[in-house]
Amino acid sequence: MKKLFFIVALFVQTLFFAQEIEFEAIVQKSTYHLNEKIRLIYSINADGDNFNPPSLADFIAEGPIYGRGGETVVVMVNGQTTVKRVVRTQNTFFLTPKKQGTFTIEPAEIEYEGKIYKSNPVKVTIIAPREIPKDPNDPDYVVGEGLHLVSEISKSSSFINEPITVVYKLYYERNFRLHNLTELESPKYSGFWSQNIDVKNIQHELVEYNGKQYGMAILKKVLLYPLEAGEKEIEALSVALEVSVPKREQFGPFVRTVFVPVTKNLSTGNKKVKVKAFPEEGKPVDFNGAIGKFELTMKPSKTELKSGEALDFDVSVTGTGNLKLFTLPKPEFPSAFEVFDPKHNEKVSTPISGMNGVISDTYTVVPQYKGKYKLKPLTFSYFDLATKTYKTITSEEIEINVLDNPDFKPTVSEVVENEKVKEVKSNVFQEIKTKAKFKKAEHKAFFGTVLFYGLLLVPFLIVPLIILVRKKKEAIDADEFGNRIKRNNKLAKKYLSEAKKQKGNKVPFYMAMEKALHNFLKAKLHIETSEMSKENIQELLENKHANQETINQFMILMNDCEFARYAPSTNESMQHDFEKAIEVISELEKQLV
Repeated sequence: MKKLFFIVALFVQTLFFAQEIEFEAIVQKSTYHLNEKIRLIYSINADGDNFNPPSLADFIAEGPIYGRGGETVVVMVNGQTTVKRVVRTQNTFFLTPKKQGTFTIEPAEIEYEGKIYKSNPVKVTIIAPREIPKDPNDPDYVVGEGLHLVSEISKSSSFINEPITVVYKLYYERNFRLHNLTELESPKYSGFWSQNIDVKNIQHELVEYNGKQYGMAILKKVLLYPLEAGEKEIEALSVALEVSVPKREQFGPFVRTVFVPVTKNLSTGNKKVKVKAFPEEGKPVDFNGAIGKFELTMKPSKTELKSGEALDFDVSVTGTGNLKLFTLPKPEFPSAFEVFDPKHNEKVSTPISGMNGVISDTYTVVPQYKGKYKLKPLTFSYFDLATKTYKTITSEEIEINVLDNPDFKPTVSEVVENEKVKEVKSNVFQEIKTKAKFKKAEHKAFFGTVLFYGLLLVPFLIVPLIILVRKKKEAIDADEFGNRIKRNNKLAKKYLSEAKKQKGNKVPFYMAMEKALHNFLKAKLHIETSEMSKENIQELLENKHANQETINQFMILMNDCEFARYAPSTNESMQHDFEKAIEVISELEKQLV
């Protein structure tokens, strides 16, 4: 009997431990060089769903790469190195550090049987780059000598609000092959108003740099307007890219050239600009920071109208300069005009040479009384860069003729007539009544009314309804298969929505897209993550009689999402992939009945 009890207890204990879920993050060591890749493995001893990685903003992340099976890995636990056999479902990332320091990678999340599990956090220390030997045959050394990232600034000294252009150029040996350029750190441009100028297609050309012929590509253009005086620093741009370097190798009696891939981090370094304040000599009282060359106009939509009719006053400044960085002068209207808040309009283009166009304020006014009204001219002062002097321009005086309108009742309480102010009384409020009239209050009995009996019967009608609703809910809760389909449908919509929010942010966008496609397949094909092979998906879609062209588009889209994270992407390509996903999912919704 004791022996039987021991066997049963051992079986229960084994079963308990067999079901214990282990979800952990694994790295090979705790300290890495800045130019060394980190292999980060998320491993679970079950078939988990909806893997959600943490933010990896301090690294360039490649992955995740999904896999099943086992391998032996070296693990750092409390500073002790151990060898461990991992036989699990795995999601693997390859991380390239962006900077030195100690970083904590927060826990990842994964779902198993409706429960969320979290991995352990991982702390890694990034130290200085590993020294590369000065060997002309070493690819790392060749790349270091043949790649140069520079920032070219149009001027090192400027006035406040004077435009400065920064062009970021990459010079490279002509026999290098460049791939997967990623921006690690973008300059913050503190103390500047900045505008990125789109570089839609990176053009490569042959130029001379430091007395030598190089290939050159313009990576980025930025227009800056300094906002305050003093010495200002333009922060460095840092990028990472893969370079295929030619290397000669002996192959028997022959010599052949092979291309060796090397990952390289580059930085432009910081640059300084001296920003000068505007000269005090001759500065007009109404000067508010406009710099460039401008014209001022004040124009009414009409100069004659009846009282109570509306007209628009347009105040505009046209020209070249810092159009978005100053305010327009405000006209003074007669007190007999009802004036509404202006509508601000901007038609400004921002090429690399600086802003140009027109900005305007449009006032809607309603004259209340008949008469002839004159609007004083407006003045506008700006600093002319060509002559380094202040200039003041003046608009024309405008006269508005307001005709009588007997059908209109004024809403303002003053009118200017013959340069005298007259108070206008208006019966806006009723007079206070001095006598009160009382009415006898009537009270009806509530007992015995229709409302009384209706409220009395409501509980008896609600109870059966509650029972029906509860039974329906229990039936829905018991339908585990149907609930899983609904949950996957909901997750597909959630991740599509997340992808829409992340447009312009390459890695999170394509991860959300991939999750949306996977959950859509789970809902429609009733499969799990472990069955997500491309051959199986294609076969199941064909068995469901889906259109072959739609199947091909879906498979292409899955491949694009998988590989787009490792290749350069533009906002246009992300928008195209998002619209394609909506289109393909909609088509499969109709076909998979």
